[in-house]
Amino acid sequence: MAMTLRTDDELERVLSELAEAEGLSRQEIIRRAVLERYERAGHTRRVAERADRMLQRWGDVLDRLGRA
Repeated sequence: MAMTLRTDDELERVLSELAEAEGLSRQEIIRRAVLERYERAGHTRRVAERADRMLQRWGDVLDRLGRA
């Protein structure tokens, strides 16, 4: 599937430098960046959900320990 990406001068420069330094195409640099961002967002969401569950389960105990 084709897509047009509009860039500014700074993004053009950085993208070209990364592609050259890593020996990859500009398209591959963008593809990897998007996939990495997607994975990171999912990880952050999962951590927050688990932290909420733990606080629901152990929040009262942690609160009492904090006051001890």
